[in-house]
Amino acid sequence: MSLADKLFIDMCEDILQNGYNTSGDPVRPHWSDGTSAYTLKKFGVVNRYDLSKEFPILTLRPTPLKLCTDEMLWIWQKKSNNIKDLKSGIWNEWADEKGSIGKAYGYQLGVKHQYKEGMMDQVDRVLYDLKHNPTSRRILTNIYVHQDLSEMTLYPCAYSMTFNVTGKKLNAVLNQRSQDILAANNWNVVQYAVLIHMLAQVSDLEVGEFVHVIADAHIYDRHIPMIRELIQRHAYPAPKFWINPEIRDFYQFTTEDIKLIDYQKGPQIKDIPIAI
Repeated sequence: MSLADKLFIDMCEDILQNGYNTSGDPVRPHWSDGTSAYTLKKFGVVNRYDLSKEFPILTLRPTPLKLCTDEMLWIWQKKSNNIKDLKSGIWNEWADEKGSIGKAYGYQLGVKHQYKEGMMDQVDRVLYDLKHNPTSRRILTNIYVHQDLSEMTLYPCAYSMTFNVTGKKLNAVLNQRSQDILAANNWNVVQYAVLIHMLAQVSDLEVGEFVHVIADAHIYDRHIPMIRELIQRHAYPAPKFWINPEIRDFYQFTTEDIKLIDYQKGPQIKDIPIAI
């Protein structure tokens, strides 16, 4: 069993056994048939992944590495807010007729700000500091910009990253206001683990800890049977993660520059209903 599988199973069991049931509360999310989407939820879940020990992808079910990475690069590298630049259809529900999700996600990372070193966007500022000022305690990004919330079709869920270099290791904290555990947990874990690997490589650093902080970690009512079945499955050892060692510029990475070696996994869960 991988460490990621164990963390996932422990988190799900805790939510199932000790989570607060929102049934009857005035919740915003709903199912496609208009029914309110209630959850079992836990506040303030914190999971720690040591990326120097293993790559944190589930083996209980497959997580599509390249699709996860494509979305991460859509946000962090392309700095796009248009689903036409994305290979998966996960944002289709929130896009307008032109494909835009408004001033959200990649849009915010692409906004340039004035620094004493010149005009830079948030990603370029991180890259600059990791190279030139790695001991700084101010290396972070934030896309939850209140003045622009009214122009976002969905408020950011994973909204800030704080990077910290200790010795030669790049550590990072991802703050997430809300997460659908079945549909999105390992998807987000994988894509930000890839991001840390990429940033570390181009900054001449090693990977360290990835800390994932989830304010509202929830399992939707219609997902409970799926989660119960999933966490009873046989788990496998973690696969090896490969990243193209030739890439030294973050903006040159593609989904072809990463792969998993010996990735054993259980069957995929199909037809997961998504609350909107």
